[in-house]
Amino acid sequence: MAIFVTLNPELEALLRDKAARQGQDVGLVASELLARALEWEEQDLEEAIRGIQQGLDNFEAGRFRSFQEFANEQSHHGSQQTLGEELE
Repeated sequence: MAIFVTLNPELEALLRDKAARQGQDVGLVASELLARALEWEEQDLEEAIRGIQQGLDNFEAGRFRSFQEFANEQSHHGSQQTLGEELE
């Protein structure tokens, strides 16, 4: 099946450069990149759904904390990160 896609000049140049570096046909490189992007998107969605389900399961099992506890923890981690970054 043939699908035609219009690319902006910058993206076309990047794609052609990648194909040339790999010594492959530009259509094959585009097809492989698109397949990887679609696969990654599907995996990302599945991981998000698993994470949400885990959160719901934890909540139903009574494993949760208040927003204030979460915010305090994040604030504490953030201040440690900032301090660590300043020391570098």
